[in-house]
Amino acid sequence: MMMPKPRLSVIIITKNEAQHIHDCLSSVQFADEIIVVDSGSTDATVALCQPFTSHVYIHDWAGFGVQKNRALSYATGDWVLSIDADERVSPALQAQILSTLQHNSQHNALYIPRTSSYCGRFIHHSGWSPDYVLRLFRRHCAQFSDDLVHEKLLLTSGSSDKLTEALIHYSFATLDDVLDKVNRYSSAGAQMKFAQGKKASLGTAITHGLWAFIRTYFLQRGFLDGREGFILAVSNAEGTYYRYLKLMYLQEHYASTQH
Repeated sequence: MMMPKPRLSVIIITKNEAQHIHDCLSSVQFADEIIVVDSGSTDATVALCQPFTSHVYIHDWAGFGVQKNRALSYATGDWVLSIDADERVSPALQAQILSTLQHNSQHNALYIPRTSSYCGRFIHHSGWSPDYVLRLFRRHCAQFSDDLVHEKLLLTSGSSDKLTEALIHYSFATLDDVLDKVNRYSSAGAQMKFAQGKKASLGTAITHGLWAFIRTYFLQRGFLDGREGFILAVSNAEGTYYRYLKLMYLQEHYASTQH
């Protein structure tokens, strides 16, 4: 006798994703349920979601981890697929997901390989490939860490496996997108480190920034990604450099308020 088909929920968090959200949602229409948690978009994001799902919820921004757990709390499927607005599920990945859910009885979570583009070029080295992300899981067997940025999906029970078909990630269309994310993520990263009691100085910022470039461009073979590999290595170095500089200023400001 055929087992009933497991229900799949897709969860997405958004803010001002009008340029991406239509194509993202189009790629996951095969799901039984689509959940969107928006954090106050001022563009057409919410309106663009409405033809695809009635499950659109508005919450204040409290960091990536908290926001994704909020989205997860609305899901009702047996399985959950968490994706970002700038990601797409290809037809091949869709077929593999549906087949795996129908026949998988052993694992509670599945890593998906991700292929990412940077300023119009898909990156195959630079620490971006291979890039396995834990995104598909049984709903009651995982939750997200509460990190402001670079949140992790934490498997609370059972084992995991890997799929082979790739999730397509349109991460940065332009250098403006790169610089905007460097600024936002370095600020959030500095706040996280400050909350953890970490310390920084100008020397720390320079050292970590240089190491980020060396690791990306040389050790992770970013030079094989051509011009964009060099640009990516520089932006990684900048993000790291500014994260530690911002941490330095946070701790100096805190120290000045204690006197």
